[in-house]
Amino acid sequence: MSQTVSISKARARLPALSKQMSKAGRPEALAITQRGKLVLALLNWEFYESLIETLEIMGDQELMAALRQGSQEAKQGKRIPWKAAKKKLGLYNLARKLVRLGLA
Repeated sequence: MSQTVSISKARARLPALSKQMSKAGRPEALAITQRGKLVLALLNWEFYESLIETLEIMGDQELMAALRQGSQEAKQGKRIPWKAAKKKLGLYNLARKLVRLGLA
């Protein structure tokens, strides 16, 4: 965490902190203390959402197993060409339909 402030200072500066954190251009958290003890972390919304999404993915055992298997297969050179992957996933025909309808 790059900055620590007391809860009273954070309360007084909340609008400015919001702008400052959204302009930071990188994930950033503000540590907030109460009587010298860390009690809160203030995060910009995009960083918060990315953390929650990461935790959800990491908590899904089946998905993590599939990701590990895919990573291992990629390291071994077992890859599927993009056209074949689209066809296998049923995206090839969908993409063609969207192009025909002028939606892609």
